[in-house]
Amino acid sequence: MKRLLLPVAAVVLSAVLWLLGTGLHPHPGFVALAPLPILLLAPRVSARMAFAAAVVSWLGGAYPFISYFGTTLEQPPLPTILLLGVNSLSYAGLIVLTRTLIRRGRPGAAMLALPAGWVLMEYLISLTGLIGAWWSVAYTQAGVLPVIQVAALTGWLGISFLIMLIPAVLAVLLDTTAPRAARIRCAAAASTVLLAVLGYGVWQLSTPAGRDPVIVGLVAVSQPEDFVPVDSADGRDMITRTVTEIDRLADRGARIVVLPEKSWSATESTLPILSGPLTEVANRRNLHVIAGLVLARGDTSINAAIDFPSGTVYAKHHLVPGLESDLTPGTESKQVPGTPWALAVCYDLDYPDLVRTNRTEGATLLLVPALDFREDRWRHSRMAVLRGVESGLAIARPAQLGDLVLSDAHGRILASTPTDIDRTRTILAALPQPATPTIYARFGDWFAGAAALLFAIAIYSAIHTRSATPAFDNPARRAQVIEPR
Repeated sequence: MKRLLLPVAAVVLSAVLWLLGTGLHPHPGFVALAPLPILLLAPRVSARMAFAAAVVSWLGGAYPFISYFGTTLEQPPLPTILLLGVNSLSYAGLIVLTRTLIRRGRPGAAMLALPAGWVLMEYLISLTGLIGAWWSVAYTQAGVLPVIQVAALTGWLGISFLIMLIPAVLAVLLDTTAPRAARIRCAAAASTVLLAVLGYGVWQLSTPAGRDPVIVGLVAVSQPEDFVPVDSADGRDMITRTVTEIDRLADRGARIVVLPEKSWSATESTLPILSGPLTEVANRRNLHVIAGLVLARGDTSINAAIDFPSGTVYAKHHLVPGLESDLTPGTESKQVPGTPWALAVCYDLDYPDLVRTNRTEGATLLLVPALDFREDRWRHSRMAVLRGVESGLAIARPAQLGDLVLSDAHGRILASTPTDIDRTRTILAALPQPATPTIYARFGDWFAGAAALLFAIAIYSAIHTRSATPAFDNPARRAQVIEPR
């Protein structure tokens, strides 16, 4: 029983830290400590026990996602099981690899294995196209502005690397069987990286986020639970109240007003009921109105963001699996005519490549009607904010059942308020427009290649280093190993 006390304590502590540090409402500091108990345990137990401890601890912390995917997003069980399974098994494999490198006296490689391997896992999951870059620990740091500035260089992957680097370094430094000189070198290298990232973040935040600010207003009017036909009594009432709110924002200087996703439903024949009043107020107040609605065109329907008065229609590219299976995805990027303001819809911003495309095409501001699920209001809105930091864009995202959020290209929240269908909410802010695209916008996911190289070095070190290294193959080390009965 005493032999199991240490592994059980490590698993419980790690699971609690994962639970606090990730999820839909994370506390940013905990996620960097979550792997540490298992990393400290791993060299003292068998590889089999280390693997099992890693799987159980990670799944314990990820438990709330099961309800979110299955109940809130109404996803079938198999994709959720595969996602959680791939992550937990990959994480456990990285723990065992780190254990091997520590025991074989390769602290430098041990320091790289977990962060580089984790980045590759996140990147490969994003390539499946099922959930984009949704599945990343990077968003846990969305409120830590100096840290997330590195996304302008590396994208979200660089933040994930830094998060996983911290526990890996601590595990190496706390393993007293490693030579002191080697641990000092590892500490110096890791400190240099972390200080450089923080220094860059502080410098970035000291510079203007853009120029020529444009005043943007967001509106979410109270409405029935589902999106409303424009030709119904509720639909017409919503239109009247929306125009009133647009006028109020125009009085405060708004040049753009953005409305939530799927606020209405319309056909091509009923669309004038909405487009007429919104075009009128847009022309009268010399501004642009972006409305989100489900638009039926013949036998197909799209999740649309429409600019008034121009009538430019953008069709959402990335549809939520299952929930939007009845809709047809769009393929074209769209900007408000005569402006550098691009259109997108909610889930589109879970895909960094779509945002990069808009930025390289000259967009400086992304107008994003959205619809969230109440419980994910923080995570999903901050994912959009991070997309703006990555590519260098201001973001205007009004989410019904979520948050209205206006953020600049450095990730600062300039205005925000929660929404729900039983209330009307508006916000207004001047959004600076960045002058040039970021390194990430220009070169994309280059950091995945760098992580692959670092991971290859770790694998090579594990394969080509004998297990019997004097500093680690000693009676003290063997005495620490706990073998399962």
